[in-house]
Amino acid sequence: MNTTVKEVSIDTTVNEGQLKRTLKLRHVIFIGLAYMAPLAVFDTFGIVSEITNGHVPAAYVLITIALLFTAYSYGKMVKVYPSAGSAYTYTRKTMNSHIGFLVGWVALLDYLFLPMINALLSSIYMSAVFPDVPPWIWIFATIIFTTVLNIAGIKLAVVANYFMVIVEFLVAVIFVILTIRGIVNAEAGSLFTMTPFFTEGMSFSAVFAGASILALSFLGFDAVTTLSEETIDPKKTIPKAIYIIALAAGFFFIVVTYFMQSLFPDVSVIQNIASASPEIAKYIGGTLFQAIFIAGYLVAVLACGLTQQMSASRLLYAMGRDGVLPRRFFGYIHPSSGVPVLNILLIGVLACSAIFLDLAKAASLINFGAFVAFTFVNLSVIIFFLRHKKQKKFTVKSIVGSIIIPLIGFGFNLYLWFKLDIDAKIVGFIWTTIGLGYLLYLTKFFKVRPPQFDDSKQ
Repeated sequence: MNTTVKEVSIDTTVNEGQLKRTLKLRHVIFIGLAYMAPLAVFDTFGIVSEITNGHVPAAYVLITIALLFTAYSYGKMVKVYPSAGSAYTYTRKTMNSHIGFLVGWVALLDYLFLPMINALLSSIYMSAVFPDVPPWIWIFATIIFTTVLNIAGIKLAVVANYFMVIVEFLVAVIFVILTIRGIVNAEAGSLFTMTPFFTEGMSFSAVFAGASILALSFLGFDAVTTLSEETIDPKKTIPKAIYIIALAAGFFFIVVTYFMQSLFPDVSVIQNIASASPEIAKYIGGTLFQAIFIAGYLVAVLACGLTQQMSASRLLYAMGRDGVLPRRFFGYIHPSSGVPVLNILLIGVLACSAIFLDLAKAASLINFGAFVAFTFVNLSVIIFFLRHKKQKKFTVKSIVGSIIIPLIGFGFNLYLWFKLDIDAKIVGFIWTTIGLGYLLYLTKFFKVRPPQFDDSKQ
């Protein structure tokens, strides 16, 4: 029995504007770093230290290596498809429009709910200083600030990011200096030790479990691919930005956690694991530095939330423009500001769910979508190469670059996905099932392809 799969045509005239190309390499790098938030290294230190039994730097080395392979694959794909859709677009173009939809749907987990984690972190850190203020006030204040700046336009958001990222790095440098001083002054302190990286009784399974949580720290290199349609010469600019962001962040995270772990090899002495960093800040620099640290972290939270909301709104825009989400809402661009205003507002509303979650659960939930997206980006490189093998010669260089490297990235991400918390997998599968049901409705049980936008004119 032959079944003809029909194309669904999309009327693109509904859109009232389009994304504007204004971003240069330095802009994209700062947006990516702000998205990752250099001070995010402090977010999960206590939790991951407990999971890995004092081997946070080892977990960061592992996740850095794993994600560098994936960063390479993102760089390859963005040269071919410089679109705002990121993993969603790459999978749809190289594999199948149905699979592409599901990858985009699952990726929405981390894009939509990262602003939620950001607001949650704001509440955790500010409550450490102002315990009498209800946590929900910090959550709503953070969301309102980032939403207003994003609606104002991308240029203003970029300027704000410049300032906030610089402040973050300065606070982190002071933190490291004070930590080194604390190690030197400690009776049994050792400034140069390999213990944070390896011990005889170290559990590699536990380190992988810790690394699966730390993937949250590296989502900035993925997020900048959603800005391809707003970047000048994206085929050159975005890949460069991806490599710079991933390498710089990995080095920074490893160095900072090395000194933190050297000072605190056992975090069980810390009262509140979730907010371990403010306690450590007070220990190494007193109440004054704790206040400076939390102020710096508040800046980091605002910068991170700003860029997270920005990237999520672009992914929703790409899916709305294609018609796989209601186009009049998700595909709308404000004609004067050139930003997807309705998407930005929606993400702000969803972020308010932070009042119902804890940090560990939220981080695992978000990484479910991230690892699925990373896995399929690596697969996209391989499949694109094999489908275009007539135009490409099978050389050692092409096989290594288009098969072996992405295959290694695929393996790393698949294994890290398996190490996620079981609750995150359950919620992730429920979300995927909802997406599959919506896809069946959209395609009339696969009788037609999901709607797609003709971006050949972009």
